[in-house]
Amino acid sequence: MQPRKKRSWIARTWPAVVTFLVLVVIWQIVVDRGLVSPRQLSSPTQIVRAAAQSWNTLSYATWVTFVEGALGFAIAIAVGILLGVGLHCSRAFHAAIYPLLVGAQTLPIIAIAPLFLLWFGFEPLGKLVLVAVFATFPIAVQTCRGLDSVPRFYRDVALTCGATSIWTLWHVELRVAARQMFGGIRISAAYVFGTAATAEYMGARAGLGIWLQAAYNSFRTPLIFAASLVIVLMTVALMLLVSLVERLLLGPDDDAIE
Repeated sequence: MQPRKKRSWIARTWPAVVTFLVLVVIWQIVVDRGLVSPRQLSSPTQIVRAAAQSWNTLSYATWVTFVEGALGFAIAIAVGILLGVGLHCSRAFHAAIYPLLVGAQTLPIIAIAPLFLLWFGFEPLGKLVLVAVFATFPIAVQTCRGLDSVPRFYRDVALTCGATSIWTLWHVELRVAARQMFGGIRISAAYVFGTAATAEYMGARAGLGIWLQAAYNSFRTPLIFAASLVIVLMTVALMLLVSLVERLLLGPDDDAIE
């Protein structure tokens, strides 16, 4: 039986790129032909033009949201991995903490954001903490599940060779569970910037959430789409960075082989 060949990144990405370009062309044609009011749906060219014209203010708002999301995401990774290890190592800790994690995850941002506004005011710190809270859960759960699924013989072999339990956990079990841990990190990366912008929309001094609110209040539809596009691009860039780090640390995934 011949070994399966690795698919190039071009072969894996071209269907999505072509689909995206076709949708953009259709979108542009629909708006240009007047099938939809520009007040309701701006065309891609209008969005790009509006973003370019407002780049000075848009770039600053983007930077604020980026810092809040990136720092919150970094905190979530550290806390999520530590929580996941704790959930795996201690059944009592699992029974005490896991329901609280689930409860925190089920709270909508619109319900908890006012509390963070009262606690932290309009400063970016509150948005950073909110991002970390919502991004921690997937990482902690996937870390715990990944460690729970590690075959027992990995630990037995390491302990038989003289390794300590802590060394085995950090150098063997976590290495085997790393792929699943990165799955949780990737899930969190998908919405950290959206969470930050939503929190800003509820109350902040600067950021894409405030920028969106101002665009909405002035009925400037292209600017609303421009801010949304920036959030999407930042999210895609973050997910690509996570995938790159995963590939560098763990090697290519089996999905890259056909």
